Amino acid sequence: MNATLTAETLVQNLVHWLRLAVEITGACAIGIGSAISLYRFARALISQQETDFNAIRLTLARYLALALEFQLGADILSTAVAPSWQEIGKLGAIAVIRTGLNFFLSKEMEEEKKASAGEADVQAKAKG
Repeated sequence: MNATLTAETLVQNLVHWLRLAVEITGACAIGIGSAISLYRFARALISQQETDFNAIRLTLARYLALALEFQLGADILSTAVAPSWQEIGKLGAIAVIRTGLNFFLSKEMEEEKKASAGEADVQAKAKG
């Protein structure tokens, strides 16, 4: 009985630390994406050239989508060891919200890519 409790405690602790690592990774993805996007935005403002801000938005959106995946993974890990029905319900709600956000973010990224590609084609044809 004592060995079972020790093994269960060990697994719970490992899952806890893994969840924390995954959450930190998601937060780092947001931080890195924000820093890169802010740098590109500041560079565009300083150069005062007409810039396609959609490319900057797409960069940030990609990092946010990645971070959402990590955060959802962390939520799943938090209910991996002996979840209660209340925890399962919360996970379901969080999963639906985050998956919906990720879906619409991905859809917007695809539309922005198509729009940027279309603009590039128009500019290429105009040049010659």
